Amino acid sequence: MSWYFKRLGSRKIIEFIIFALFIFFFLGPLINLALLAFSGKWQFPAALPQSWSLTWWKYVLSQPEILKSISLSFLIAIVVTALSIIICVPAAYAFARIRFPLSRWFLFSFLLTNAFPKMGLYVAIAVLFFKVGLMNTFMGVVLIHIVNTLMYMTWIPAASFKSVHKAQEEAARDAGAGPLRVFWNVTLPMALPGIIVASIFTFLSSLDEAQGTFMVGMPDYKTMPLIMYGAVQDYPATAGAVFSILLTLPTIILLFVSRRFVSADVMSSGFTMK
Repeated sequence: MSWYFKRLGSRKIIEFIIFALFIFFFLGPLINLALLAFSGKWQFPAALPQSWSLTWWKYVLSQPEILKSISLSFLIAIVVTALSIIICVPAAYAFARIRFPLSRWFLFSFLLTNAFPKMGLYVAIAVLFFKVGLMNTFMGVVLIHIVNTLMYMTWIPAASFKSVHKAQEEAARDAGAGPLRVFWNVTLPMALPGIIVASIFTFLSSLDEAQGTFMVGMPDYKTMPLIMYGAVQDYPATAGAVFSILLTLPTIILLFVSRRFVSADVMSSGFTMK
């Protein structure tokens, strides 16, 4: 075995160790979570569970409140994503194509919702919602989720629209296409990967949102993250692991399905100040 390491060289060995630590850092908690969720008995210092069980899976999936929270979370995430596309994509196109005073500052202002401690922002929004009757309402929860998604749904599509060369749009106009047809057949298809990436992050951000929902939606609107916090406190770690997997699984599936659109280039272009 020693001859193999000598053949690799010290640089390759160091790179392999760093890569192994990187994988362990990111995948280690997920693997531990999966093992814990299916364990019946797992006591220290055993490396693996002594027995396997689906007891907590059956318990969690038989609770009406939990099933209701799952459907509510997906319903809110779908509505938030749809409304964010309707509101933010036209705004992103305007930032990319129309010159108006202080446009860069307006675009930068969408970052402010993520630049401060969110709980303070949620308290201020909750006071406003209380005055207009949006506390403990479905629309109130949707609106506070949209506050979190403004940056994704504006910055990334704006960068995608900017990446479409004007010469291509002008060539379509020279061929007789009207402004709407140029946008639908030329601009939108080329900017679509960025819009899809932004929509995915909007959906996932809404699915995982807890603080704003707790501030505005309680006690009638309990989403999956809120139920999970209660389960972690009131039930054994195994139940918490089952909840975590139920909350994480849609994220993994969605990222896997959309992996052809999600890339570092699309993400980095959305957060580049020009």
